[in-house]
Amino acid sequence: MTAFPGSSRLRNGRVSLPGQIYMATAVTSGRKMWFSEFRLACIAARTIANASCWPDAKLLAWVLMPDHVHLLLELGHAEDISRVLQRVKALVSAALRPELRGEPLWQAGFHDHAVRNCESVRDTARYLIANPIRAGLVSDVSDYPFWDASWLEPGHHPLDL
Repeated sequence: MTAFPGSSRLRNGRVSLPGQIYMATAVTSGRKMWFSEFRLACIAARTIANASCWPDAKLLAWVLMPDHVHLLLELGHAEDISRVLQRVKALVSAALRPELRGEPLWQAGFHDHAVRNCESVRDTARYLIANPIRAGLVSDVSDYPFWDASWLEPGHHPLDL
């Protein structure tokens, strides 16, 4: 993977706190729109939703966009956010390896934001889940198949979390 200028500075000051909730974003290499292909997005979504990605973290909500993924997660006590994201990206890459034809799937690194006490976790999840609407992919998030939220109850609209 190619490092981008300044990407190492993103890690300066990064602190992983057990029990902290983070919104993290991982972007595909060169922003290639791998996940615009339905079959590849299905494979990636199944991998992201699989418990093997999250042995020491809790996935609260996620949305897979054509060239990136947003994750809302709560850290456990054994692993920092870098290790959690490294595993998720590696597992998705492994699941898609036959389709990648030797190309890297992900850019190095990721962006994260600690959800602070004054921010609502559900408001953050709503913002995350509404990404396909803001990107013009759908007019109603119910029409977008590549997302989930852990507390969504059957029969409720996703943005009414």
